[in-house]
Amino acid sequence: MNNSDIAFQPEHDHSRCITQALKDAAELCSSRQQRLTPVRELVLQLIWQSHKPLGAYDILPALAKAGFNSAPPTVYRALDFLQEQGLVHRIASLNAFIGCSHPEHQCNNTFLICTRCHSAVELESASVSKAIKASAKAVGFNVESEMLEVAGICPNCQQEDNTP
Repeated sequence: MNNSDIAFQPEHDHSRCITQALKDAAELCSSRQQRLTPVRELVLQLIWQSHKPLGAYDILPALAKAGFNSAPPTVYRALDFLQEQGLVHRIASLNAFIGCSHPEHQCNNTFLICTRCHSAVELESASVSKAIKASAKAVGFNVESEMLEVAGICPNCQQEDNTP
């Protein structure tokens, strides 16, 4: 599943994303002998409910409603675990988290973030990563990790601008 192909489509069915993300998470955690606890699973499900990054404090009310401890450390521990397993990414500029559509392999962490509707997608682009590494190498810099956040207007918001 390529997040960037589907997230900006207005008719997009998030339930398919949620189902696939939870299935992938269960398989990944099992293969790594890690526990996907009910709290961790719920936090992951909440993050996948839309393609809008969620902050820890956005998640707290849903945890309380589900009967879990809704103290901030509970959410942060779950988010830390999910991030360590590659199931979510932190978008630094928003101090929020978004689901990873391919947790089975290392990501380049390039995100397209709509400044209007606040949706975000992970962009899988080997050419972007290659360009960053080549540019860094040209100045003698050794890239250890990449995090690129691109702000702009998504197709849905652009379409709204052009609607009479």
